[in-house]
Amino acid sequence: MAYQRPKGTADILPGESEKWQYVEQTARDVFKAYQFKEIRTPMFENFDVFSRSVGDTSDIVTKEMYDFFDKGDRHIVLRPEGTAGVVRAYVENKLYGPEHQKPVKVYYMGPMFRYERPQSGRMREFHQLGVEAFGSESPAIDVETIAMALQLLKQFGLKDLKLVINTLGDLETRQAYRQALIDFLEPHFAELSADSKERLHKNPLRVLDSKDKHDQEIVKDAPSILDYLDETSTAHFTTVKQMLESLGIDYEIDANMVRGLDYYNHTIFEIMSNSKAFGGNYMTVCAGGRYNGLVSELGGPDAPGFGFGLGVERLLLIMAADEVPLPVDDQLDVYLVGIGAAAAPATLKLIQAIRGAGFSAERDYLDRKPKAQFKTANRLNAKVVITVGDSELAAKAANLKNMATGEETTVPFTEIESDFKAIFKTAVK
Repeated sequence: MAYQRPKGTADILPGESEKWQYVEQTARDVFKAYQFKEIRTPMFENFDVFSRSVGDTSDIVTKEMYDFFDKGDRHIVLRPEGTAGVVRAYVENKLYGPEHQKPVKVYYMGPMFRYERPQSGRMREFHQLGVEAFGSESPAIDVETIAMALQLLKQFGLKDLKLVINTLGDLETRQAYRQALIDFLEPHFAELSADSKERLHKNPLRVLDSKDKHDQEIVKDAPSILDYLDETSTAHFTTVKQMLESLGIDYEIDANMVRGLDYYNHTIFEIMSNSKAFGGNYMTVCAGGRYNGLVSELGGPDAPGFGFGLGVERLLLIMAADEVPLPVDDQLDVYLVGIGAAAAPATLKLIQAIRGAGFSAERDYLDRKPKAQFKTANRLNAKVVITVGDSELAAKAANLKNMATGEETTVPFTEIESDFKAIFKTAVK
């Protein structure tokens, strides 16, 4: 039989994987500037980690999670998103303790899993970059994290970005708004989709997030959460807006934006792109917000948090569609041509010395003729070609050729082995 990868997954092959490495390294560099440290959590967690945090009315929990019972009859789930697992790790490892600098700022990157219809930029195994900051209620954390997300996307070369923000207020705000939404939606109950009927009394804010076109028409006239903000929530959101403006960051407010996860409160945001990849329509690239109750929900102290997630597949799709140049450095420094079986020991020793000096180097492993080896060196864009044949073995000195200028020199084996950096610098100057 012909074996194939599971539906909704992808093989990331050489030539493509370098793009992923560039994205990941760029993210690490930006996160480092903001003093975020990497955290790595398991790809699978106990089911309750996500059902309690993401919310049992969310599409992720009700429709999309890969969950199963393991051989110990434990209910396990492949992580569908990054935040809940990071919060679990924060609580379990007591990162809220006095010995840890506050806020605790971490980032993660890796695969996530959701069972949904595969389409362009949306896979069943997908990859996220994300950050979380724990321990501060300051609006400055909201704004700096949003600013970092924008800086990261601009570093990737994305243009025509739009920042959309909203607030979900604190618990008192949500309770008041929840009842107002129920009062508004109940007369339309018969017209709502099946999902929204199910959510109406469990979590009516999720109805605002419905993808059903008829639901969207109904909620156009729904009351705005901005009319239900209490004094604390108003002050927080006002400060966020003022700080964004002080940084010269443009934004739009969408009062119906709630995000798809139940743990959010106060500031939420989406950064959207009108890339050619989406036909010129604005689509979300990066999103996140504040979740002040999530840590305590998973057994920790009442520690506030703020974070975002970014899909790598969608990012690369945008960069390809908009022809963003990727500065991928895959040029070969040295190709070592060996002529004849007698040259093999010497070429092996030399190429290991060259690699040990910090240079990328390749040689022939198929016993090909010199002409074929030189063709390979050209195809690989080698900066320098070193040749070792019978005459070079006799002289214990290799022929070195600068492929850009054609200039050739003879270099003793001992110098290549002891100080190749100096030789290379002279050869390609």
